[in-house]
Amino acid sequence: MELNKAYWENRYQTNQTGWDMKQVSPPLKSYIDGISDKNTHILIPGCGNAYEAKYLLDRGFTNVTIVDIATPLTKQLQQQFGNNQHIKIINDDVFNLNDTYDLILEQTFFCALPLHLRTNYVSKMYNLLKPSGKLAGLLFASEFAAPGPPFGGKIADYQKLFGVHFTNVKLEPCYNSIEQRTGNELFIIAKKES
Repeated sequence: MELNKAYWENRYQTNQTGWDMKQVSPPLKSYIDGISDKNTHILIPGCGNAYEAKYLLDRGFTNVTIVDIATPLTKQLQQQFGNNQHIKIINDDVFNLNDTYDLILEQTFFCALPLHLRTNYVSKMYNLLKPSGKLAGLLFASEFAAPGPPFGGKIADYQKLFGVHFTNVKLEPCYNSIEQRTGNELFIIAKKES
């Protein structure tokens, strides 16, 4: 099975979206609540139903970019957000992006990628960040017995993986996950040097 555009479009079209919490992730909500600069240029890769983006806009953020490879999903998001000038919706592969951002919010994109793409992911996220920019979000805290997606991992492996590019990587267990993910989420903050 190839986890490509057709795969993800089929998952949305057939409503096979078991990862969808139908709300902003509580750990990301808490993180967003701590951001004071509403003009922060924020990217959400593999945005899915974009609950985090909606939360950002509802809180007055003015420079949000979301991207997803699934065309039916991004068409739906364009209708949902209408002509809101504070959000940019991109239907593309995240690896094709070239802009730079102050903050990248990670929510289920990393864990949806095949393991062989993780090195590429870290490199791409690093390159998409402005100097002193941050990648912040959620990673799964264990490996899964069933074949993915989602794909999990171990904290030591994440430290090594992100440490190739980021000099400042902080990983901590989440204290406010939804019940189904309690004890299985890590919050990562990886800062690019200035």
